[in-house]
Amino acid sequence: MSRTFPKAGVDYPGSYGGVLAWFPDDEACRDYLDWLRWPNGFRCPLCGSATGWRLVDGRWSCRGCARRVSATAGTIFHRTRTPLTIWFAAAWSMTSDKQGVSALGL
Repeated sequence: MSRTFPKAGVDYPGSYGGVLAWFPDDEACRDYLDWLRWPNGFRCPLCGSATGWRLVDGRWSCRGCARRVSATAGTIFHRTRTPLTIWFAAAWSMTSDKQGVSALGL
């Protein structure tokens, strides 16, 4: 993936079918958010350690300080009960339609 300027179809889906293919489940959405937050790999925001592992719940555990970190922390997705697949589909709909999208359309 390109790290400088995102391109449709390369760094993000270019169609709604692409959204469904790229993000079939919440795990794929979390992987994408990990890439956006840590493009060069996981780095702990507390101690700066680059070593960690992914926990079952999708968060990262830092090897240096044992802090648990989520890619959704500090975003609109933090502590959401709505599946990330729904959020991603809604975000794609809102940003891809030239006239915008209505609440009923969502």
